[in-house]
Amino acid sequence: MKNMRQMMKQVQKAQAQLLKVQEELEQKTVEATAGGGAVVAVFNGQQEMISITIDEEVVDDLEMLQDLILVAVNDGLAKAREMANKEMEKVAGSLNLPGIF
Repeated sequence: MKNMRQMMKQVQKAQAQLLKVQEELEQKTVEATAGGGAVVAVFNGQQEMISITIDEEVVDDLEMLQDLILVAVNDGLAKAREMANKEMEKVAGSLNLPGIF
């Protein structure tokens, strides 16, 4: 019974830590660029694009602009996922829940 109570306390602690990490991830950002900085996409840790900047020099070539946007967005999403995974691994590693993780 005591073991079960300890496990429940650790689960509650883990939930609190996960909520904190999720809130922190909303504030953290990653930046991805394409075309030597012609397109810059910024994402938060929730994998939401929060801004995109496009150099007006690349606007004349629509096809190139589309390619640069795709590169920047995909790179930014990958970086945001990596950042979120690292933060979640920190929480999971701090838990001592045998058989749960």
